[in-house]
Amino acid sequence: MTGKRGRWFIAAGATAVVLGTTSAVVLTHVASGGEPAATGKPVATAEVTKSDLKAEENTTGKLGYGKESALGGKKNGTVTWLPGRGDVLGRGSTAYTVDAKPVPLFYGSLPFYRVLNGGVDKGPDVKELEENLKALGYGGFGSPDEKFTSATAAALKRWQKSLGLAQTGSFDPADVVLAPGEIRVSSVTGQLGGPGAGEVFKYTGTARVVEAELDATKQSVAVKGSKVSVSLNGRTLTGTVTDVGDTAAEDKETGKAKVTVQIRMADPAAAGDVADVPVSVRFTKEVHQDVLVVPVGALVALAEGGYAVEIDEQGKRRLVSVETGLFSGGQVEVTATGLHAGQRVVTTS
Repeated sequence: MTGKRGRWFIAAGATAVVLGTTSAVVLTHVASGGEPAATGKPVATAEVTKSDLKAEENTTGKLGYGKESALGGKKNGTVTWLPGRGDVLGRGSTAYTVDAKPVPLFYGSLPFYRVLNGGVDKGPDVKELEENLKALGYGGFGSPDEKFTSATAAALKRWQKSLGLAQTGSFDPADVVLAPGEIRVSSVTGQLGGPGAGEVFKYTGTARVVEAELDATKQSVAVKGSKVSVSLNGRTLTGTVTDVGDTAAEDKETGKAKVTVQIRMADPAAAGDVADVPVSVRFTKEVHQDVLVVPVGALVALAEGGYAVEIDEQGKRRLVSVETGLFSGGQVEVTATGLHAGQRVVTTS
């Protein structure tokens, strides 16, 4: 080490910033020659350890069921039954009833836009109908395709019979409602006795989802497919980032640009069934494996620049200059010739 042996070291007191980490410091001169400072007071020491160090980013979010969508029906008549908030509906489930007749849920993204029966032109809506019929156990027409055949009509009649409907072999877009998959009723907007055509209820997916907001400048810490930790009511659970917003919105309270990150919980049951629960989310930005680690309070700011740690060897102390690496949770990665795990260093924390 070059320069004078006297230096200042980090202790409790005034504030300094070390590579982006704020640490309390007091300027204290230590005698040269590798001997303890003549303060008459014992010094605190910490062991140099070898471990994995993680750089992390924390933020807040809400646990719920994700984005809410509206489900609208087209059936003319009077609403005679509605599901309840929290009900889960799958393919073939009755979404609501009109004139005491069920209106089932089908899966799909293409709205049914015409009556389907024998003689209609080929189209993707025919294939969507056949996919749903086959999934419900009403096949006989081979692999779903875009052609409406007599076998399609026969399957349709069997499905209609199972619901107690007239067996016409003809399908009207108002006969069903569509959703992308299994859904959970989040709120009921239709009314018993009200019109069957119109919005019936709002729904979400069934997966437990955390929506967290990140400063747009820190968006890179959220990587699709990466694992995160979610703290909920004193418990730490695991989730996976499923979506990172590509547009930022201004936070009304802070004025900062934020992006929304969606996280799917690994164990939905562990998160319970309550919606809009505040949670803490921890993203891991970087991991340095099997590195030497000391408390940040062990770093010594040298008069000639750079940093060192003060090794304590049965009361005798000497400085060893170090290169600093990752800072995380009050710990810092250090490298130096002759420094190894098991040694003790003087520290203020």
